[in-house]
Amino acid sequence: MGLQQATPEYLDQCRAAQRAEQEQSLASTNNWAHVDKPQAHADFDAFYKELAPLIDANEPASPAIQALMAKHFAIVSRFYVPSREAYVGTALFYADNADMKAFHNTYHPRLVEFLGGAVHAYAQQNLV
Repeated sequence: MGLQQATPEYLDQCRAAQRAEQEQSLASTNNWAHVDKPQAHADFDAFYKELAPLIDANEPASPAIQALMAKHFAIVSRFYVPSREAYVGTALFYADNADMKAFHNTYHPRLVEFLGGAVHAYAQQNLV
């Protein structure tokens, strides 16, 4: 089952997990003082530039894309290591937040949609 087939209840559960885990992490780490934010942003930029040219020729769950998703998860995990639901919630946040969606879609017009499917597939296969 892909992200598009997920129930509204599951999507809300993922959004809630992302919010709760992020808030707990922010509170316990002095707003992510441990993270080199400029480096994380540079690494996200490099990742999106690597992913964007592959979107039109691949499915989000394809082996080529899933091999790349380990990089995305590793960058996200510098902030906090999300649960399966919170990681999916992160992708939903990219889609739900107009500024985040606009930013991500500068790399490719379908990046947010594609990343949602790729994050969901990665989470189902690799996270608990």
